[in-house]
Amino acid sequence: MHRRRPALRAALAAASLALAACSSLLPRTDTTVHTEWNSFDEAKAAIDGIQHNHTTREQLHAAGLDPYSNPNVELLNYSDVLRRFPLSGSVGRIDPGLRECLEAGKACTGYSIALNQQHKDRTGPFLLDLLNFKRVTTSTGWTFNALILMVRDDVVYVVYGGKPSISETEVNVSPLGPLQSWDASGLIR
Repeated sequence: MHRRRPALRAALAAASLALAACSSLLPRTDTTVHTEWNSFDEAKAAIDGIQHNHTTREQLHAAGLDPYSNPNVELLNYSDVLRRFPLSGSVGRIDPGLRECLEAGKACTGYSIALNQQHKDRTGPFLLDLLNFKRVTTSTGWTFNALILMVRDDVVYVVYGGKPSISETEVNVSPLGPLQSWDASGLIR
């Protein structure tokens, strides 16, 4: 009987190491909108280079901001712009470039740019995750969005935003583990 104990200990140690290494088997998700910009700062620098009443539509296209060749750029018509900026209150208090665009009617068009790069990793104890007792998801990355408005072919308004850095942790706890989502309605008739 004493011979079995070292073998049992070795098997338990191997199983423990295997389960610890199994965290690499947890799901991962990468969401990337393919773009020439690899960070929030690169995208911001490109948008910061656009000058009101100096940059033209042709220059935007040469810089890769062409909705016909770049899937990250959405073409906006005048109705799309109006939906984003419903007029309430005095028009005199809004940015002069935005006012010029809104007053230009159908001559006002725009480009909306939306980028995101996110990486989601399930971390934490493999066995608890596998059995659905506790799932920990860590998200990292960045998002960027910009709006460029033009009257005919001249840029009159530029604004950008987003999240330069995403660092989030989501913890889902199911005290009953795999039974938490079990549907008992099929047992009662």
